[in-house]
Amino acid sequence: MLVFVVPLKSQQVSSSWERVSRLFERCIQSICNQTLDNFRVIVVCHERPQIKFIHPHVQYLEVNFPPPSLPDLTSKDIDKTRKGLLGLIAASELEPSHAMQVDADDCISKHLVEFVTKHRQSNGWFLKKGYVYTEARKSIYINRTHFHQWCGSCNILRYDLHDVLQQNLQNFPQTEEEYCRYYRHYHHAKVVDRMAERGTPIKPLPFIGAVYTLGNGENIHPTNSQRLLKTNKLLSPVKKFLINLRPLTPKIRSEFGLYDVEK
Repeated sequence: MLVFVVPLKSQQVSSSWERVSRLFERCIQSICNQTLDNFRVIVVCHERPQIKFIHPHVQYLEVNFPPPSLPDLTSKDIDKTRKGLLGLIAASELEPSHAMQVDADDCISKHLVEFVTKHRQSNGWFLKKGYVYTEARKSIYINRTHFHQWCGSCNILRYDLHDVLQQNLQNFPQTEEEYCRYYRHYHHAKVVDRMAERGTPIKPLPFIGAVYTLGNGENIHPTNSQRLLKTNKLLSPVKKFLINLRPLTPKIRSEFGLYDVEK
């Protein structure tokens, strides 16, 4: 079984709770659109989102610790990471073979669960390739080489390899300095190296597994395609960037449950 853990930001730190809820509803529908039902979803939140979609494989874990009191990115990252750890701990009751954290505004391929089910003994996979989508666009960009360094929805690990099994939440870093040291080691982009160092390497997923969505107004790390082009040294020149643009076809929309969220 594959368990998806989805940390959801609090209404108290949202620009628009209605929009956060709509983005989450698209995300959760995408997750539940799998070709096999051998999965569960744990949503970790302060408040339940305002959505109509329900599914028997989705459960909500409501937390009672305070939401971020400061508007800075570190406080939001601490909140998200803590929720992710709680979700992974709760997943132990489901005895999953693998677990994946998914950002609450991203979408995933409907083939993930089927693939993981066929490879239960694998250490796991990282999403080297993925789509990058800016809301309301008619095109979508393919990152073919380092998607896992951009997007948090990028690692599927055998459940017993998750460091959370050795973590004590009472010792979870509380100060910004402590957390920055912690986060530098446990950041999603570091997972590939960390697993290799431990002797449990993970492989690149052999197909595009997720869509990283931008420009929705509720990204924890606000950014856009132009900024990524300017700041990420690993990006291709503009010409190659344009070559990697694809029309957002009905086939892509169907595989990832990607529909337009009204502004």
